Amino acid sequence: MSSQLDLLIVLINYKTPEMTCDCLASLLPEIPNSNIHVAVVDNDSRDDSVKQIESWIIKNSTDQVHLISSEYNGGFAFGNNLGISYKNANNYLLLNSDTVVRKGAIEVLLETIKANVSAGVVSPRLEWLDGKPQLSCFNMHTPVSEFLSAAKTGLFSRILNNYVVAKPLEESLSYSDWTSFACVLIRREVFEQVGLMDEGFFMYFEDAEFCYRVRKAGWKILNNPDAHVVHLRGGSSPLKEQTRLKRRLPLYYYESRSRYFYQTYGRLGLFLANIMWTLGAVITRLRSLISSTYSPDISDKQWQDIWTNFFNPLKKYTHPDDYKKT
Repeated sequence: MSSQLDLLIVLINYKTPEMTCDCLASLLPEIPNSNIHVAVVDNDSRDDSVKQIESWIIKNSTDQVHLISSEYNGGFAFGNNLGISYKNANNYLLLNSDTVVRKGAIEVLLETIKANVSAGVVSPRLEWLDGKPQLSCFNMHTPVSEFLSAAKTGLFSRILNNYVVAKPLEESLSYSDWTSFACVLIRREVFEQVGLMDEGFFMYFEDAEFCYRVRKAGWKILNNPDAHVVHLRGGSSPLKEQTRLKRRLPLYYYESRSRYFYQTYGRLGLFLANIMWTLGAVITRLRSLISSTYSPDISDKQWQDIWTNFFNPLKKYTHPDDYKKT
């Protein structure tokens, strides 16, 4: 490559071509600089995604948007790494397909990372279409937070407030342990120092694990709520809907969970996380027996699923395409 970009925007598509094109439409007015490019990675959608996105690029006559068609769906980290490796840039903006970039958001993010030299990762305010904010900055997942997430009891959450994963909304610049990767700006130097995202995660926990490495290397995770990005939460992740319906979560969720706790806290930390979750789930179960109106969103198999890959937490994930074969 003859020159280095100011910014490379990496946009992952998996069977969401309409959303991806809507996201691109919101992006184009925000990238007048020819030194800003977009790499759209199609993660082996096996539908007409590539055709639709190619048509959109041709229709809009832009040479700033490039489509990378992967012949394999290696998950969220894999797709982002593929896009990041496409071209050298000073900064990389990772963006979900189910986002709409508000006016001025990219400029604010770039100005923020330039003005805050200790920040390796900068995120915007994520919001719904009506402008209501979403929780997008978090504390680390810990064994104690696993207890709180399973117990779902306000008393414990108030007593152990510092361990609650979701941080309260802030109206000004703020730091966190990790941030949502629905939209996140990352310095080139961060990747040079800590490496790319861990492709051992198919989906979930890879953002928290990456931010853990970033902070361990001395960088900060910064959020600027003056940059606004709509997150529709209608992409390729089934987690929230399956949790609401009390359905068993995908196997790769638990594989990622075990990998995360092992890599951040060791095997003892993973063991404690499972024990603490179980203790919290027992409390939830007791509450449901006492109150007929209380119905926890814990699936019947979750008690055993949390032990997935406990003895081999770094084992390669089971690809969703192979679920029916195992």
